[in-house]
Amino acid sequence: MKLVSSVAASLVFSIACQASLILPRHPSSAGDTDAIFGALEARALPNAPDGYTPQGGDCPSTRPALRSADGLSPQESSWLETRRNITLPAMEQLLSRLNISGFDANTYFSNNMGNTSMLPNIAVAVSGGGYRACLNGGGALQSFDSRENNSTAAGHLGGLLQSATYLAGLSGGGWLVGSIFVNNFTTISGLLYNNNASSVWEFENSIFEGPATGGLQVLDSTEYYDTIYNDVQGKTVHFDTSITDYWGRALSFQLVNATDGGPDYTWSSTASEDFFTSGQSPMPILVTDGRAPGQLLISGNTTVYEFNPWEFGTFDPTTYGFVPLEFLGSNFSGGVLPPNDQCVRGFDNVGYVMGTSSSLFNTFLLNINSTSIPSAFKSVLTHLLANIGEDNDDIASYTPNPFLGFHNSTSLIAQSPTLTLVDGGEDLQNIPLHPLIQPARAVDVIFAVDSSADTTYNWPNGTALVATYQRALNASGIANGTAFPAVPDQNSFVNLGLNTRPTFFGCNASNTTGPTPLVVYIPNSPYVYYSNVSTYDPSYNASERNAIVANGNAVASLANATVDPLWPACVGCAILSRSFGRTSTPVPSVCAQCFQTYCWDGTVNSTLPAEYDPVVMLAEVNVQSTAAASAGVAAWGLASALMVVGWGLM
Repeated sequence: MKLVSSVAASLVFSIACQASLILPRHPSSAGDTDAIFGALEARALPNAPDGYTPQGGDCPSTRPALRSADGLSPQESSWLETRRNITLPAMEQLLSRLNISGFDANTYFSNNMGNTSMLPNIAVAVSGGGYRACLNGGGALQSFDSRENNSTAAGHLGGLLQSATYLAGLSGGGWLVGSIFVNNFTTISGLLYNNNASSVWEFENSIFEGPATGGLQVLDSTEYYDTIYNDVQGKTVHFDTSITDYWGRALSFQLVNATDGGPDYTWSSTASEDFFTSGQSPMPILVTDGRAPGQLLISGNTTVYEFNPWEFGTFDPTTYGFVPLEFLGSNFSGGVLPPNDQCVRGFDNVGYVMGTSSSLFNTFLLNINSTSIPSAFKSVLTHLLANIGEDNDDIASYTPNPFLGFHNSTSLIAQSPTLTLVDGGEDLQNIPLHPLIQPARAVDVIFAVDSSADTTYNWPNGTALVATYQRALNASGIANGTAFPAVPDQNSFVNLGLNTRPTFFGCNASNTTGPTPLVVYIPNSPYVYYSNVSTYDPSYNASERNAIVANGNAVASLANATVDPLWPACVGCAILSRSFGRTSTPVPSVCAQCFQTYCWDGTVNSTLPAEYDPVVMLAEVNVQSTAAASAGVAAWGLASALMVVGWGLM
């Protein structure tokens, strides 16, 4: 009975997880593979006290407490100084390579080193969209990473990642960010190839089946599910659990690259990693939405929360506070921990954090009939998931609520013993822009990679940008001083082709409701591969995985400037735009040309567009058939469904 029940529970979470994947070059053509892949030899600190089970223990001499969100944390402020010492030289080198005629990067930086706030501050945001977003976004990061082979050659954008202060992810984009950081801030090629050893991103075996390599036997789904079940059961002794616990544990087997799925790796351990404390990486941020029990739809004025290396919380004027992430799970009340209470550690399991940002259960209920799940048991799953929704278990449960009794006059959850969180894209803000437009972070430019499935054929149409823009204008005051550049409606995005190529929004800084970053919108589009795979596809062979990554790389780099030779210079101009304004620097003529080409000029065409079904722009990447793998997954899934039926009747 225990075995069958564990398989049943695991099947439910795994179905809620289906998605798609990405592409780069094989290490055989990658030059110094040790430099690219060696980082996988060490991973995030396995610092949880008892595996997946949070444990209470002694508190530090200064007992942890909540803080109001009236600025950045002392830890972030201190780290920013360290990171700035790394980003400025990297940015100077990048801008020197990008061939901006009439601009001398060395002189510009030298003239402004006395006040570095005059120089650019860069962020990258990767949207949700399951494996599609993870892999397509991975391709974009690959093109931005100077550690990747040949990435700093003429026409390439390597060094942009090294110049960035923040890297934000949501849902599938959060898997990407989490997988990079838990694996010691490795490269995308490192996740794909791992120096000719088994790669981290082994997706041919779907999340239904378990890992193809590692500590569990190939296709031994029984052991895989039983391990996950037992991990979660350990947590249930003292804490509430939900399907997200199972979901997060399964994600860890695919993204953490540990033989047991890394049950003791925590998100807060990033703050203690050498690569992060020394400022060698951007600051990772994951986004999730608050959701009241019983609420199915998330409105545009929901509270948006973030996980960063030190804290969990929100700048929104509702909860308006942050809790020390390491001690999440402790019994905070009114912003403090009672004197005799222990400090809980290990609640912020990295898989649970990634799972919280990608709890696609509501969306799954609406999309189950469009998935590749065999029809023989779709009705069974629909029934099970509907029951889960009715029981308010289709969320991530954070009990005890760290914000209990905190900001009682404004917080909607101040009197609730449980904080319930869901997928960060359920409010339609599927690109994690919220933490990056906070005035305290003073971001100048955001490279926003959008892999959303807004159209019939799973391409983006700007919905995420529209949602963030509308939220900034919301009369409720939820924006709390944040502003966002004007964007057109979704029909205009399609009619004007703004979802087929990069577009700059906010070019005229004086024509905004407040200080806003310039947004470089990079939508998923078929440049070398049809990367519009369904969010609910469960597996990909290495060939298709690599093709989706390659397409993401091509979209972000415009195929290393083969689509537009001016693109690298235009990226540099976007980076410098706000800085030019602060320093009263005349805009070089090449930048004026770039802004003429890539800035949205305010034109709209809101007529209903024809069904959007683009074709591949460049030579299409050939991939191997996935038919055999799909058949195996379907056969295994049917057997599992029968077990679920049996379990449900017992």
